[in-house]
Amino acid sequence: MQKMGIVGGTFDPVHWGHLLVAECALNQVDLEQVIWVPTPCPHYKQATKFAHRLEMVQKAIADHPKFAISPIAATHSASSYAIQTLIELRSTYPNTQWYWILGLDAFQTLPRWYRRQELVLECEWLVAPRLVSPALEGYKIAGMIDESQLIGEQVAQRLILQGMTIRWQLLHMPLVGISSRWIRQYCRDRHSIRYLVPEAVRIYIATHNLYSERS
Repeated sequence: MQKMGIVGGTFDPVHWGHLLVAECALNQVDLEQVIWVPTPCPHYKQATKFAHRLEMVQKAIADHPKFAISPIAATHSASSYAIQTLIELRSTYPNTQWYWILGLDAFQTLPRWYRRQELVLECEWLVAPRLVSPALEGYKIAGMIDESQLIGEQVAQRLILQGMTIRWQLLHMPLVGISSRWIRQYCRDRHSIRYLVPEAVRIYIATHNLYSERS
């Protein structure tokens, strides 16, 4: 049975933090491939046109032999719901053990996800630690990792109370404080985003005037 990862999100825009999380997951559990699934129509927030976000992800991962765009995303048919994404991917890639890759903040919302009872049991979960908590300002990195582990265990306990046992692990990776929200704000303020995103993504954003006040 092959082992494959799923990394989904709005990717508005995709940045080095996303890529680092996917790379660490790939190596930590020896995945054959990581499938990227940009969300066409997020039901919880507004987003840049899907065609732009999809193209930026394609450019960001183009030189990685083990990163690929989901075939359902490439046809613009992907669902906003994780369970539907998994169902469609299972039909495309049978005989696969799936690993869902996500950040700690998203993992904390898992007990509220649509049809989570099915999703939790069908995947193993690889969770990227959070950079900082206001309660831990000034703490060493080890303290931040410990806090992320504790939060993950709390999520697992909440799921147990709902009748689900989750298989999950924290990713062993550098803590990177880059967010898509910050990058969009940098663009609006006309600050450089060089080294925050892959160069091909930076050029695409500039060429299409994304995230500026006028766009």
